[in-house]
Amino acid sequence: MSMFLTGATLIDGIADEPVTNVQVLVEGERIAEVGSPGLPGDADLVDLSGLTLLPGLIDAHVHIGHSSEMRAVLNMELSVAERAADIFRTLRQTLDAGFTAVRDCGGIDHGVLRTVGRGLVPGPRIWASASPLVQCGGHGHLGSPFVGPDETFHFRVRGLTAVGRISDGCDEVRKAARECFRQGATFLKMAVTGGVVSIADNLSDTQFTVEEIATAVAEAHARNTYVTVHAHNVPGIRNAVSAGVECVEHGTGIDEPTAAMMAEHGVSLVPTLAIAKVLEENFDVHGLPPQVRERVCGTMDGMVDGLRAAMAAGVPVGSGSDLIGPDQTRRGLEIALKAEIIGAMAAIKSATSVNAKIMRVADKIGSIAPGKYADLVAVDFDPLTEPALFDDPERVVLVIKGGRIVKDTRK
Repeated sequence: MSMFLTGATLIDGIADEPVTNVQVLVEGERIAEVGSPGLPGDADLVDLSGLTLLPGLIDAHVHIGHSSEMRAVLNMELSVAERAADIFRTLRQTLDAGFTAVRDCGGIDHGVLRTVGRGLVPGPRIWASASPLVQCGGHGHLGSPFVGPDETFHFRVRGLTAVGRISDGCDEVRKAARECFRQGATFLKMAVTGGVVSIADNLSDTQFTVEEIATAVAEAHARNTYVTVHAHNVPGIRNAVSAGVECVEHGTGIDEPTAAMMAEHGVSLVPTLAIAKVLEENFDVHGLPPQVRERVCGTMDGMVDGLRAAMAAGVPVGSGSDLIGPDQTRRGLEIALKAEIIGAMAAIKSATSVNAKIMRVADKIGSIAPGKYADLVAVDFDPLTEPALFDDPERVVLVIKGGRIVKDTRK
């Protein structure tokens, strides 16, 4: 099956300037030609006049497995069927918002990847970490401190969701990492500092020793992949970089020396501005413990400072929303917020080609070029002058995944 896209303004995810009236030929699930190819006689003509065509967007920090109201999950008030329905709804919404690929940083099991991969439910391409590695009492250790640490696993549903795997000491980290790969992980995620959505730690805490982090890195390298870390303070980030991780999530408070250290070691950054903004505006709808509210204040400013320091040092900066709960419809908010800081084109690149490089999949997705998957989106606004409209999924009027139209609301 061939598809001939014509008439759009093209932002390809690589170039610094858009190009008008570009044609894109899709054959099967791949992009065949970009520029001015002739119209094959058997191709379906798709007129995109007045629209802007972009690579399928990528959210490099999602929690699809946390698509239900958190308090209801922790209190065991939801059935497996309801939790599955919430996950499948979020997958569909993610695709409709123009995100044709995501990197799940903790929360889903291989069963969800297989379900989407087989086309049983609509959703983006997924690269997942399965269970994030957490230390006892650290960020990601869910549940009441009045129950034993192993009892948190009753939140887990094999084949559907994954929760933080408690690993203390190098031997436990090694075993937990191997179990993550058994669950279908394509990279590892560790929490090396306290977190905003935490119960028994502080944002200033460091978690895991350098040796423990290095153990996870060694296990990842054995699988030809990498470790990314949740980190909200400089000491934790420095520990992780010293241990050999490839990416830092959030990056609150990164200063110039730490940014330089990250750049020297080839470490990327994925800020998550969207969740900070959403929690500031709508904290009560997430069902989170009230003590979490105090941690939200200042997180946005800290991440913006870290983002600026990282950019100045030449650190690759990707894009992740980190949304949780039943309403994850504002993934595009991350692009809108980042555009205010680094400019619209750089923000778009962060959510396309830069994310693809961070995820080690730039040969497959992230730009509009021959040979890449035909993951494409068209919007009915100018992304360079109105990037705030990425926050409105309805302005994404066409979504193509693997050469197939999965959303079309063009007028």
